[in-house]
Amino acid sequence: MAKVDETVIGFAVYEDATEYYGMSEVTLPEISNLTEEISGAGMGGKVEAVILGAIEAMTTTLNFRTVTKNAIKLHEPREHKIDLRVAQQNKNTTKGVTEVGRVKHLLTLTPKKLNPGKVATASAAEVSGEYATTYFATYIDGKKMLEIDPLNYIYFVNGKDWLADVRKALGK
Repeated sequence: MAKVDETVIGFAVYEDATEYYGMSEVTLPEISNLTEEISGAGMGGKVEAVILGAIEAMTTTLNFRTVTKNAIKLHEPREHKIDLRVAQQNKNTTKGVTEVGRVKHLLTLTPKKLNPGKVATASAAEVSGEYATTYFATYIDGKKMLEIDPLNYIYFVNGKDWLADVRKALGK
């Protein structure tokens, strides 16, 4: 089946079965692998080795249109388990129809920064929060595609946990 991914139709953010209304945008964490420059005998230069499953610290940004109780609640200095559900529009080019795909992101966040925004007549306040992200997983149409959990040595991508052998070597 040929399918063209077109756009995000809508999204909802939940914590503890409570939906966060007023959210305008989420910037998901970037996954950036740690590297080490390698050089030495038998090498004609330097190469950059990507360290298996080791990542830079992840950050998530949540933006609200206005100051809300939920924006303030997310700044409580504790872990927040967030469930971000996305409806995506896809074009099935074989059938000539528009379909809806489901994407779910699960995140564990701890607040780093709260920007209460601005106050202006007939204008969005542009409130934002920045959060340290210690867990990030993505499910597409119910299937786990990505799970990054550095605290538990999990680096799951496209059906394989790339750190399973590392955990075994460490006796975990």
